[in-house]
Amino acid sequence: MFQLFHLTPGQGGSLQQQLREQIAAAILNGNVPQDQSLPSSRKLSQQLKVARNTVVLAYEHLLDDGYLIARERSGYYVNPDILTGQVKLDSLKQKSTHYEGYNPPNWEQHFKLNPSDQINIVKPHDWQKYAYPFNYGQFDASLFPTVNWRECCRDAVSGPSINEWAGDRMDNDDPLLIEQIRTRLLPRRGVWASEDEILVTVGAQQALYMLAQLLLDKDSTIGLETPGYVDICNIAKLNPSNVRPIPVDEKGMFVGEHLKGCDLVYTTPSHQCPTTATMPIERRYQLLEQASKDNFIIIEDDYESETNFESNPIPALKSLDNHDRVLYIGSLSKTLAPGLRLGYLVGPAKLIQEVRALRRLIVRHPAANNQRSVALFIERGYHNALTMNINRNYKARWRAMDEALRKYLPESHIQPTFGGSSYWIKGPENLDADELQKRAMEESILIESGTIHFIEDSPPKNYFRLGFSSISTAQIDEGIKKLAGLINSMV
Repeated sequence: MFQLFHLTPGQGGSLQQQLREQIAAAILNGNVPQDQSLPSSRKLSQQLKVARNTVVLAYEHLLDDGYLIARERSGYYVNPDILTGQVKLDSLKQKSTHYEGYNPPNWEQHFKLNPSDQINIVKPHDWQKYAYPFNYGQFDASLFPTVNWRECCRDAVSGPSINEWAGDRMDNDDPLLIEQIRTRLLPRRGVWASEDEILVTVGAQQALYMLAQLLLDKDSTIGLETPGYVDICNIAKLNPSNVRPIPVDEKGMFVGEHLKGCDLVYTTPSHQCPTTATMPIERRYQLLEQASKDNFIIIEDDYESETNFESNPIPALKSLDNHDRVLYIGSLSKTLAPGLRLGYLVGPAKLIQEVRALRRLIVRHPAANNQRSVALFIERGYHNALTMNINRNYKARWRAMDEALRKYLPESHIQPTFGGSSYWIKGPENLDADELQKRAMEESILIESGTIHFIEDSPPKNYFRLGFSSISTAQIDEGIKKLAGLINSMV
């Protein structure tokens, strides 16, 4: 039985936790005989070369959790009750694709949609191992407020807190989080909303998907920026609906004839995705005026609103809207953590009521314990402190990127004025950015080809995006220098 357990210091939690988990797994898998006592704490500690107290505590935890029972002067045994109700695997026939009569379904005939056929941005899971990670949308672990976040998570699972969020909330969100969004996050963008005009979502992505479900059908037309956000284009095509490309310039999305006939328009005015252009306030008013005149709804994705280097940023489009035509989407991905998957949607109460009903059919609501942790994080001022720290670090990287690009790739970019976490680069006319991305990876450089962001059938191939959210300032100059050398060798 000794050989069942192998402990590795520094991996997978403490040694006690590793041992506890391995014994529990062995019991559930039927690897520990019920009529045989487990090794004594002394013998097992000697075999595993750990302190005897580590084994004692692991056994005591398993006893408390019901995995073990203690027999006086005999030791610890598997509690037979823990295995009650389990199917006995040896009584089942193993699945095989070779036995006579095997008749699996033809899945292609059953699928009504094929989302996997769509082209999506692919991000390496092992991006941390690359020397120059200019990949977009990842966070810097060195900036993550581990101590503060751990405190909020701990307090969110205190007895009183659990009593508040652990029950069936049906389709309701954490009232403390709604209050923090309403009073702390939205006013920073000039947006004021009541509780019934805010809905918490599983990231901005869920908000976009639900809005498309509610507001688009085969007869609808949605105007999308090009180049633009890939996922909203894929979402719109799944419904399906008619997608109309709307060009962008140095002031963001065009306003005018292109938008006539649209039912819905998606835009990223504060920090256009992916070009980083910021829509000036004059064009924002023009867009709002046309929305009212031509009767279309606007989705404002304010995805990088918190990463702002200006002291007086342009107000959100939603804050200028007097006709309830702007649906505002915010996210905590670019500040707290992408993996947390929490965002929010702001719109008229009637719309939020319908989106809430749709969300209930999908997930009811985002995990209530996460909502409470985030609410405490914002309430205690940790989010504001994190935002300031991120902006301070990003601004240094923003400047380092600009200097390096001017030095090694002159006239390739326009420096973002609003802030954000990336640069949009125009390479030489004959550059293939898809091929550049592949070759850069071989040199331990991560970039994002821009081709995927264009809706047109024959998009330009010489654009790419460089993120700086997950690369240290010290690595930027050398990384851009190596990338420029690679580009010069290809053109």
